[in-house]
Amino acid sequence: MPALNDLDRRLLAALRADGRASVASLARSLDVARATVNSRLERLVSSGTVVGFSVRVRDELDPGTVRAIAFIEVEGRSTDHVIRQLRGFPEISALHTTNGGWDLVAELRTETLTDFDRVLGGIRRIEGVVNSETSLLLSSVLR
Repeated sequence: MPALNDLDRRLLAALRADGRASVASLARSLDVARATVNSRLERLVSSGTVVGFSVRVRDELDPGTVRAIAFIEVEGRSTDHVIRQLRGFPEISALHTTNGGWDLVAELRTETLTDFDRVLGGIRRIEGVVNSETSLLLSSVLR
Protein backbone atom coordinates (compact mmCIF):
# COMPACT_ATOMS: atom_id res chain seq x y z
CA MET A 1 0.00 0.00 0.00
CA PRO A 2 1.30 3.45 -0.84
CA ALA A 3 2.16 5.84 1.97
CA LEU A 4 -0.53 8.40 2.75
CA ASN A 5 0.31 12.06 2.37
CA ASP A 6 -1.41 15.02 3.97
CA LEU A 7 -4.04 15.34 1.23
CA ASP A 8 -4.91 11.64 1.51
CA ARG A 9 -5.34 11.97 5.28
CA ARG A 10 -7.53 15.08 4.91
CA LEU A 11 -9.64 13.33 2.25
CA LEU A 12 -10.12 10.29 4.49
CA ALA A 13 -11.07 12.54 7.42
CA ALA A 14 -13.63 14.35 5.27
CA LEU A 15 -15.12 11.03 4.13
CA ARG A 16 -15.31 9.78 7.73
CA ALA A 17 -17.28 12.91 8.60
CA ASP A 18 -19.60 12.56 5.58
CA GLY A 19 -19.21 9.47 3.42
CA ARG A 20 -21.88 10.80 1.04
CA ALA A 21 -20.12 14.07 0.31
CA SER A 22 -19.95 14.82 -3.41
CA VAL A 23 -16.64 15.01 -5.19
CA ALA A 24 -17.32 18.70 -5.83
CA SER A 25 -17.87 19.48 -2.14
CA LEU A 26 -14.81 17.43 -1.15
CA ALA A 27 -12.74 19.33 -3.70
CA ARG A 28 -13.99 22.67 -2.33
CA SER A 29 -13.31 21.73 1.30
CA LEU A 30 -9.84 20.39 0.47
CA ASP A 31 -9.07 23.27 -1.92
CA VAL A 32 -8.13 20.97 -4.81
CA ALA A 33 -9.60 20.15 -8.21
CA ARG A 34 -12.39 17.57 -8.60
CA ALA A 35 -10.09 15.51 -10.81
CA THR A 36 -7.60 15.38 -7.95
CA VAL A 37 -10.26 14.08 -5.55
CA ASN A 38 -11.41 11.51 -8.14
CA SER A 39 -7.89 10.23 -8.77
CA ARG A 40 -7.07 10.10 -5.04
CA LEU A 41 -10.27 8.19 -4.27
CA GLU A 42 -9.60 5.76 -7.12
CA ARG A 43 -6.04 5.19 -5.88
CA LEU A 44 -7.14 4.74 -2.25
CA VAL A 45 -9.76 2.17 -3.27
CA SER A 46 -7.60 0.29 -5.79
CA SER A 47 -4.67 0.09 -3.33
CA GLY A 48 -6.91 -1.38 -0.64
CA THR A 49 -6.49 1.58 1.70
CA VAL A 50 -10.24 2.21 1.48
CA VAL A 51 -11.96 -1.15 1.74
CA GLY A 52 -15.54 0.04 1.46
CA PHE A 53 -18.20 2.55 2.28
CA SER A 54 -20.96 1.98 4.80
CA VAL A 55 -23.88 3.55 6.59
CA ARG A 56 -24.08 4.46 10.28
CA VAL A 57 -27.45 3.85 11.92
CA ARG A 58 -28.74 5.68 14.98
CA ASP A 59 -28.09 3.33 17.93
CA GLU A 60 -31.68 3.21 19.15
CA LEU A 61 -32.93 2.28 15.66
CA ASP A 62 -30.30 -0.36 14.93
CA PRO A 63 -31.64 -3.93 15.07
CA GLY A 64 -28.45 -5.06 16.87
CA THR A 65 -29.57 -3.34 20.05
CA VAL A 66 -27.38 -5.22 22.54
CA ARG A 67 -23.85 -3.97 22.02
CA ALA A 68 -20.75 -4.94 23.96
CA ILE A 69 -16.98 -5.03 24.02
CA ALA A 70 -15.35 -8.37 24.87
CA PHE A 71 -11.74 -8.55 26.03
CA ILE A 72 -10.26 -11.97 25.32
CA GLU A 73 -7.13 -13.64 26.68
CA VAL A 74 -5.61 -16.34 24.50
CA GLU A 75 -3.41 -19.22 25.58
CA GLY A 76 0.12 -19.38 24.21
CA ARG A 77 0.37 -19.41 20.45
CA SER A 78 -3.27 -20.14 19.66
CA THR A 79 -4.15 -16.58 18.61
CA ASP A 80 -4.48 -17.42 14.90
CA HIS A 81 -6.76 -20.37 15.69
CA VAL A 82 -8.93 -18.25 17.99
CA ILE A 83 -9.18 -15.45 15.40
CA ARG A 84 -10.28 -17.96 12.73
CA GLN A 85 -12.99 -19.26 15.07
CA LEU A 86 -14.17 -15.77 16.06
CA ARG A 87 -14.52 -14.78 12.39
CA GLY A 88 -17.32 -17.34 12.22
CA PHE A 89 -19.54 -15.35 14.61
CA PRO A 90 -21.78 -12.96 12.64
CA GLU A 91 -22.47 -11.12 15.91
CA ILE A 92 -18.83 -9.95 16.05
CA SER A 93 -18.80 -6.67 14.12
CA ALA A 94 -15.08 -5.98 14.62
CA LEU A 95 -12.09 -7.83 16.04
CA HIS A 96 -8.80 -6.25 17.09
CA THR A 97 -5.48 -7.47 18.41
CA THR A 98 -4.20 -5.41 21.31
CA ASN A 99 -1.46 -5.09 23.88
CA GLY A 100 -1.71 -5.17 27.65
CA GLY A 101 -3.59 -7.73 29.70
CA TRP A 102 -5.84 -8.88 26.85
CA ASP A 103 -4.90 -10.34 23.48
CA LEU A 104 -8.06 -9.56 21.50
CA VAL A 105 -10.93 -7.09 21.67
CA ALA A 106 -14.22 -8.00 19.98
CA GLU A 107 -17.12 -5.67 19.29
CA LEU A 108 -20.40 -7.57 19.63
CA ARG A 109 -23.95 -6.85 18.45
CA THR A 110 -26.94 -9.07 19.16
CA GLU A 111 -30.72 -8.66 19.02
CA THR A 112 -31.44 -9.91 22.56
CA LEU A 113 -29.71 -10.67 25.84
CA THR A 114 -30.43 -14.36 25.22
CA ASP A 115 -28.49 -14.14 21.94
CA PHE A 116 -25.76 -12.22 23.74
CA ASP A 117 -25.45 -14.96 26.38
CA ARG A 118 -25.24 -17.61 23.63
CA VAL A 119 -22.46 -15.71 21.82
CA LEU A 120 -20.46 -15.24 25.03
CA GLY A 121 -20.74 -18.95 25.76
CA GLY A 122 -19.56 -19.74 22.25
CA ILE A 123 -16.55 -17.45 22.59
CA ARG A 124 -15.57 -18.97 25.94
CA ARG A 125 -15.79 -22.51 24.51
CA ILE A 126 -13.23 -21.82 21.78
CA GLU A 127 -10.11 -23.87 22.38
CA GLY A 128 -7.33 -21.46 23.33
CA VAL A 129 -9.54 -18.85 25.02
CA VAL A 130 -8.48 -18.83 28.68
CA ASN A 131 -10.25 -15.74 30.00
CA SER A 132 -12.63 -13.01 28.92
CA GLU A 133 -14.28 -9.91 30.28
CA THR A 134 -17.24 -8.26 28.62
CA SER A 135 -18.88 -4.88 29.11
CA LEU A 136 -22.25 -3.89 27.68
CA LEU A 137 -22.31 -0.56 25.87
CA LEU A 138 -25.25 1.43 27.23
CA SER A 139 -25.23 4.60 25.16
CA SER A 140 -22.88 6.36 22.79
CA VAL A 141 -21.95 9.87 23.82
CA LEU A 142 -19.31 10.44 21.12
CA ARG A 143 -18.85 8.68 17.78
